[in-house]
Parts: sequence; C-alpha cells; structure tokens
Amino acid sequence: MKPAQVRMARAALNWSLADLAKAAGVHRNTISNFETEKYAGEPDKLTAIRAALESAGVIFVEENGDGPGVRLKKAKPAISDEAAVPEMPEGVAKDYDGSAM
Repeated sequence: MKPAQVRMARAALNWSLADLAKAAGVHRNTISNFETEKYAGEPDKLTAIRAALESAGVIFVEENGDGPGVRLKKAKPAISDEAAVPEMPEGVAKDYDGSAM
C-alpha cells in the first residue's frame, strides 16, 4: 500500500483523516505522516489502515505499468433487478423504466 493509494481511497470514500483514524483505530497524525511520506509506517498500523479501507469497500490495485491505484467495490443491489421490475404480459407496451404505458 502506497501513501498515494491511501489519499485516493479517502477521497473515493469522502473520508477525512479523522474518519479513517477512527475506523482504523490509529492516530490521525499517523495517517497524515504516512500520506505525506514523513513516516514509513509501522506494519501493524498500516495493516489496520488497509483493513479499515477495505472493509469500507476499497480495492487496492497494485502496480501494473500505469502505477498503483484504488477503486471501490460495486454496490450490491438490495433486491435483484428481476424482482424490482415485474414482467409485463406479451404485447403490453413498456416505458423506458419497464413499466406499462
């Protein structure tokens, strides 16, 4: 996990330093100093930071030639699409959202 990835992850989640510190159980200065590369980070603290971000839905993308990054997991729908929009009988015109017109 790179410092830039932590910054990107916080931005993706719209989390402040204080939000991540609370979620990870570490001091906000630990995160700030890691993000600004003033501090390499203790392994247990970095593990806690990564775990907090991953549990919030962050996926860490390793170096692949274009640089490391992050992305968010897809949100799982509360109900399936099939259950959300009932099927209309054959020959009934449908609006753009699938409902009968």
